[in-house]
Amino acid sequence: MLQKETIKLDRCPHCNVAQPNLTLRNHWDTTNANQTVSRWWAFYVCASCGGVITTVAWLHRGDALEIHGMWPAAQSVDDAIPGRAKDYLEQAITSIQAPAGAVILAASSVDAMLKEKGLKEGTLYKRIDAAAEQHLITAEMAAWAHEVRLGANDQRHADDEAPLPSQQDAQKAIEFVQALAQFLFVLPSRVERGRGK
Repeated sequence: MLQKETIKLDRCPHCNVAQPNLTLRNHWDTTNANQTVSRWWAFYVCASCGGVITTVAWLHRGDALEIHGMWPAAQSVDDAIPGRAKDYLEQAITSIQAPAGAVILAASSVDAMLKEKGLKEGTLYKRIDAAAEQHLITAEMAAWAHEVRLGANDQRHADDEAPLPSQQDAQKAIEFVQALAQFLFVLPSRVERGRGK
């Protein structure tokens, strides 16, 4: 069976490094019960972070090898998220290897989302509280939004007492922003499309 010793991706789905060096570590073949579909499974390792990517390529009765699935998939940002909020979130995701910057970008995305919902007065602190008071977000979401805001403030103000964030801290902030975006924009957009049908 044809083997792909490396695969080309724009970014590693683990560390988001651009043009990662991904090398084949292991692979095996499987077929379905009636022997009409063969699959080639492979594990690739990122030389930058050591993360493992699993791929599956299908061969349909002798067709060319083509990758049909990859785990984990690269992070993407839904088009239902408006303008600046989407741009900040995309930049946070692609800069996760620089966690302090990613945390600041995540907080900027939260701010842009709340402004998009008409909350433009005062500070981000006040906008988060106003969003909770207006029931745009839950009290728990507001508490998490404040955590993201405070993490960004520590970095923006170069607080000597605050530790620098880790990639895990940045990922946690990004996960919140993605959840907030789902709640405020993506799910309402899907509901609107579904009801329109």
